[in-house]
Amino acid sequence: MAGHSHAANVKHKKAANDKKRGKIFSKLIKAISIAARDEANPQFNPRLRTAIDTAVENQVPKEQSE
Repeated sequence: MAGHSHAANVKHKKAANDKKRGKIFSKLIKAISIAARDEANPQFNPRLRTAIDTAVENQVPKEQSE
């Protein structure tokens, strides 16, 4: 990561991390929406509860996962 500007180096690292997190977030949000089709209450839907717990572990923002 040789470069002149510290800000440019941070930008490249952040972009790579954001891309990885974005892929994970989209997969988890899709899993939540598919699981919620059967029963919207996670108390009665173990598949939905598992998907939500996995999203929380991966720090998916709450407004996206609801």
